[in-house]
Amino acid sequence: MEKGKEEETSKDVKQEEKEACFETPENEAGNQAEEAGSADGEEKKEKKGLFGKKKDAKDAQIEDLTDRLKRSMAEFDNFRKRTDKEKSAMYEIGAKDVIEKILPVVDNFERGLSAIPEDAKGTPFADGMEKIYKQLVKTLDDLGVKPIEAVGKEFDPNFHNAVMHVEDENLGENIVAAELQKGYMYRDSVVRHSMVQVAN
Repeated sequence: MEKGKEEETSKDVKQEEKEACFETPENEAGNQAEEAGSADGEEKKEKKGLFGKKKDAKDAQIEDLTDRLKRSMAEFDNFRKRTDKEKSAMYEIGAKDVIEKILPVVDNFERGLSAIPEDAKGTPFADGMEKIYKQLVKTLDDLGVKPIEAVGKEFDPNFHNAVMHVEDENLGENIVAAELQKGYMYRDSVVRHSMVQVAN
């Protein structure tokens, strides 16, 4: 019995020695390194995840700022175009206003020239009046002011203002028979409508 107990005790001691061999400082350091490695890996994963999120946030911010920049540039371009249109419209309105004030002077020149008697035509005064009138008409023409053709044309309310009707078999219906006051256009818009007599 005692011999058997001694054998069992020696076996237990050998087993403990074997286990102690496995738990050397080197093995403990290896185990700690593995644990530390796994912990570092997890931290790296977490950092990577955070970095990925930060990168996504930066990309979103870049896209947002780029979109804002594009919108601002488009708005500025639209503003510039709108301002250019307004400037040209204001210029045209101002020019039409000035031309409208000059047209009565042209009318008076035409009346004055038509009232010159036949025996006075060719005099220096009549020639001077005619030259001034031609210069004024040429200046208006250079600015884009054109007279509206009326006589013999079909009545058009966009260009003509009918103040009288006349029965005339030689003319068709709605044909302008006579022009009582000349109308003018500035570029593509009417400055003054022609005052006309229309045949029925």
